[in-house]
Amino acid sequence: MRDIKFHNFYNDVSQISLPQKFTYPFCYTPHPLCVLAKNIVMDYLSTNYNIDFQHFDGKMFGVLIVKDKNENLGFLAAFSGNFQDSDNHEYFVPPIYNNVDALNFLTQGEKKVSEISNKILQIEKSEDYIYLKNKYLELKKESEKEIENYKILMQKSKQQRDNLRLNKISLSDLEKLLNESRFQKAELKRIKKRWELELENIKIKLDNYSVEIENLKAQRKTLSSDLQTKLFDKYLIYNALNQIKTLTEIFSQTSQQIPPSGAGDCAAPKLLQYAYLQHYTPIAMAEFWVGNSPKTILRRHGNFYPACVAKCRPILNFMLQGLNIEPNPLQKNNFLTIEIVYNDDYLVVISKPAGLQSVPGKLDVDCAYNQAKKMFPNVENLFIVHRLDMATSGLIIMAKSKEIYQKLQFQFKNKTVKKRYIALLDGKIKATKGEINLPICCNPDDRPRQIVDFKFGKPAVTRYEVSQIYDNKTRIIFYPQTGRTHQLRVHSAHPLGLNCPILGDALYGKPAERMFLHAEVITFFHPVFLCEISVEKLADF
Repeated sequence: MRDIKFHNFYNDVSQISLPQKFTYPFCYTPHPLCVLAKNIVMDYLSTNYNIDFQHFDGKMFGVLIVKDKNENLGFLAAFSGNFQDSDNHEYFVPPIYNNVDALNFLTQGEKKVSEISNKILQIEKSEDYIYLKNKYLELKKESEKEIENYKILMQKSKQQRDNLRLNKISLSDLEKLLNESRFQKAELKRIKKRWELELENIKIKLDNYSVEIENLKAQRKTLSSDLQTKLFDKYLIYNALNQIKTLTEIFSQTSQQIPPSGAGDCAAPKLLQYAYLQHYTPIAMAEFWVGNSPKTILRRHGNFYPACVAKCRPILNFMLQGLNIEPNPLQKNNFLTIEIVYNDDYLVVISKPAGLQSVPGKLDVDCAYNQAKKMFPNVENLFIVHRLDMATSGLIIMAKSKEIYQKLQFQFKNKTVKKRYIALLDGKIKATKGEINLPICCNPDDRPRQIVDFKFGKPAVTRYEVSQIYDNKTRIIFYPQTGRTHQLRVHSAHPLGLNCPILGDALYGKPAERMFLHAEVITFFHPVFLCEISVEKLADF
């Protein structure tokens, strides 16, 4: 019987070479077959669901190139989460665990959670609770006002006593002044004590309610956690070795320990799970965005993206066991080398090529810092003052002592260091110059991706000037006024910024042979020579 989830290509693809290894899902260039499959899926969405992509609330889709038992080549398709209020559609692979099957225990559990929430709400909206809260705040305000007024009276009385002491007064009068001071201090204590007792009587009643509310919240949290664990235990995840683990077991070995909401419902795990269950051979995989971008996370219609970190990395690390996986491109040693652009007894400015890390990371790969240390074996301590993204080329300052490092760091913190970047944007922009002011913070569910967030983001400001426009590309000069992670990349790609990603930016745009962003000028005040130093290394693009 034909599997309706297994799709054929429109045209003959026999001339397209298959990859020797399966896709490394966290950093990849999509295989040509994945590109063809993506186009077929998008045609299907447009035709069968009548989707207008310009007005479609975006969603991540995925394709998995597979061979069936008879060595027929085709592909599977999936979407992340739900699509059009359902997690099951004829054309796409099913969810790993159909929540409809869990409807009974989920409904019962959610009903109990809802009952507890209603009890909390009843307490918080009860007349007695509201009266006690308001009365406590009212009396607290009155107490603070009376105590403050009495303190003012005491200050005035003290000033009067001090003035009297300047004159010659009798011992009896002096004693009266001392008694007045003692009385006022004692009276202040009595006032405070009176208010403390009055407030305490109300607080005891309020605390009884608070304890009840906190106990109910703790019950609700435990019940919700147990419900989630029970649900995640229903997700039986397979790998290529035919081993099985639940989501709970997979995430118990991570720093998260508990699966995040939505874990197991992304496109990539769905695709692999279905392939294993149908005994298909996975060949290549890719995920791509369809429709509009969310407000904070930068996604572009039709672009391919790596699998997410928080939800998918632990799951895919298990599911891919048994497959011959491509090596992580970031771990490849491309024999990239730094260049010394400026050097003296106190500091050095190097030029880092694109694709080389600035500093050692979790991966065992070469980096600019390690290369610089080898170039200066007689320097006891070499300090990197600032960094560039791995994909960015250009100038980096390193200090040859801690003292120089601290002085240069001070300049960076006080924003007195001037930097100039050159970039190629993947498209044309209308403005010739301007300023972008969009706050940025890290996306905790998909590191190292950054997002624009007006509530939690840190201020990020970039000035820019267009240098040239040609071949549907914009050559642009950036003057970053702040130094946030991925600042220029996010400000370029975001719709509220230039809405035009940097050419080759795989995170916020499309991959290319490299990311065309280069730090070409850096100007700073030399901590020893006490003069301004400007170092330049022009881009090679």
